[in-house]
Amino acid sequence: MQILTARGALPEHRYPQDEITQAFSEVIAQGRLDERVLRRFHANAGVEHRHLAMPLERYGTLDGFTEANDTFIAEAVRLGARAVEDALKDAGLTPSDVDLVISATVTGLAVPSLDARIAAVTGMRPDVRRMPLVGLGCVAGAAGVARLHDYLLGHPDHVAVLVAVELCSLTVQRDDTSVPNLVASGLFGDGASAVVAAGSQRTTPDASPVRVLDSRSRLYPGTERTMGFDVTGGGLRIVLDAEVPALVERHLRGDVDGFLADHGLTRDDIGFWVCHPGGPKVIEALQAALEVPREALQLTWDSLARVGNLSSASVLHVLEDTLRDRPPVPGSLGVLMAMGPGFCSELVLLRAEDAR
Repeated sequence: MQILTARGALPEHRYPQDEITQAFSEVIAQGRLDERVLRRFHANAGVEHRHLAMPLERYGTLDGFTEANDTFIAEAVRLGARAVEDALKDAGLTPSDVDLVISATVTGLAVPSLDARIAAVTGMRPDVRRMPLVGLGCVAGAAGVARLHDYLLGHPDHVAVLVAVELCSLTVQRDDTSVPNLVASGLFGDGASAVVAAGSQRTTPDASPVRVLDSRSRLYPGTERTMGFDVTGGGLRIVLDAEVPALVERHLRGDVDGFLADHGLTRDDIGFWVCHPGGPKVIEALQAALEVPREALQLTWDSLARVGNLSSASVLHVLEDTLRDRPPVPGSLGVLMAMGPGFCSELVLLRAEDAR
């Protein structure tokens, strides 16, 4: 499978972290929260700016889950359609060229799913195949790339698009002063990303910057309550266990080594890493597990600081940054990876092609 391009889209409402902290301290628990606690969590998130689906002043006026979810659908379709259109244009293709569209989200509920709505807005063909990925959370960007690959193995002359849209700010619970909600309110941002891919037999206007060689999924038994959402009368309530970095450091090295060994490779053969920015402690755990210096994951750190953790869309933003800012040496190998609810991980083996 050829990855032709990855393009992100961010809401126009951009704020420095301190401004978001102040606004949310007035929203969460109607100001009854100790602001020093919130500021400490937000300051430790490694985030400098975030983009939000709505202006800051709107969050205190949201009237329950119904209004939040209606806002999610409207903004997610708009943002996702923009990402898809930009990515297709960058690849020299049009919406009518798309044979499969995969949508990924965990921050809102939509029936029909986002892929159907985005297909209609962008003008995809009536016979376009659709695959909604719901509930995978942060891992869905990497898993979505893997599922594109699975599909295109069987349809080598097709074009497929993955669009990930997450509006995490709409899930913050105003009555929840728990540590997970406070951490989430400082870590997660809003955004979308689209990846355009083509099968090996598809002729494309430009050379592909990277190919997918293989992927592997890993589910860790007994960790279902490590990360995710509880669906409540008030909306989506975050589940986020402090054990996540330890799970990453405990399992990931063996998983990566086993995956690479099946291809006759080791970590020394990997020239670039495209990793999901789960948060400072998670990135540090990744560095420890992979035994790489901070520089190897610098684009992941930079993405976290610039836009926060965008859940499923984040690793795709890092992929875009990699292809644009640090184009891999042709022939070099890379690994794209993310972790998410399950608790689980997804690994994707990449090979850089000749530059366009």
